[in-house]
Amino acid sequence: MGNVNRMKSSLANSEWAIEARGLIKHFGDNRAVDGVDLNVRAGTIYGVLGPNGAGKTTTIRMLATLLRADAGSARIFGYDIVKDPHIVRQLIGVTGQYASVDESLSATENLIIFSRLLGLGRTEARNKAAELLEEFGLSEAAKRPLKNFSGGMRRRLDLAASLIAQPPLIFLDEPTTGLDPRTRNQMWDTIRRLVDTGSTVLLTTQYLQEVDELADRLAVIDHGRVVAEGTVDELKASVGTSSLHLNIQNPQEIIVAREIVEQILKVKTTVTQDIGKITAPMSNVDAVTDLLIALRQKDIQLDEFSVQKPTLDEVFLTITGNEVKEDVPKDFKGSEQVEGERV
Repeated sequence: MGNVNRMKSSLANSEWAIEARGLIKHFGDNRAVDGVDLNVRAGTIYGVLGPNGAGKTTTIRMLATLLRADAGSARIFGYDIVKDPHIVRQLIGVTGQYASVDESLSATENLIIFSRLLGLGRTEARNKAAELLEEFGLSEAAKRPLKNFSGGMRRRLDLAASLIAQPPLIFLDEPTTGLDPRTRNQMWDTIRRLVDTGSTVLLTTQYLQEVDELADRLAVIDHGRVVAEGTVDELKASVGTSSLHLNIQNPQEIIVAREIVEQILKVKTTVTQDIGKITAPMSNVDAVTDLLIALRQKDIQLDEFSVQKPTLDEVFLTITGNEVKEDVPKDFKGSEQVEGERV
């Protein structure tokens, strides 16, 4: 622990927590990560947004030295992930998508075991366990077996375990997946406190609101590539100052309606076929009149029409052409799944 603390002190003036260039990873014929570049400033929350299979977790595993990149390079606080993996592992904490705690043990016993594995003495490990349980609101359940914990309590305990060494950089891989809104808000507060006390957080998520609430900057990853990067406001501005929403009464007319919208507005649209919705970026609100006239001439009836400020939903739709699927299948098994990983 002493070596870690000395390294933390030397990192106090580091500008960049993560510098990654051209990371590539193949799984057979599948190129899961295809040249990812990331720059994460120290002391910030950096969001990585993307659907299942986009390459988010694979990228984290490479940065955390859990998986060797096929090409590219990365540094964590200036330390190369290939040349200095042992140093990098002392500077990071990783919480995967699934809780890696032992359900047959109590919360206290889990944290004491992890503390001892990280080199803490018996008394120090017990004190650290009590401190973290208090921080995460789990003191009253400290002696209960984890099999009696709710999903939210397990996720909080898993995050607590990754913070035993108080790492300068914390990787949180979809930390609030499956949590109820109240517990998710509690986790958000905890993440903010981590940064307030000096940590840097890289957060992967499928929840658009989560990125909007937390991230100082974010990258959108799709098909293994960073397709957009910037602050939330910058990405919203990139799709136009406003967005048009049309709900077509007859879904069979949506193709014709989409052609009219694209012709009048001279933009690319996205379509949610099952509900007959067309979404398009819009920089000239005055064109709405011409559009409505053209739709009426084709006798296309609207259920709903609105012009709104862009949200992250529109950003993601415009950039990737896909909707974010926020419900993760329980039986999902792919390169994005990391179960029970911790550094």
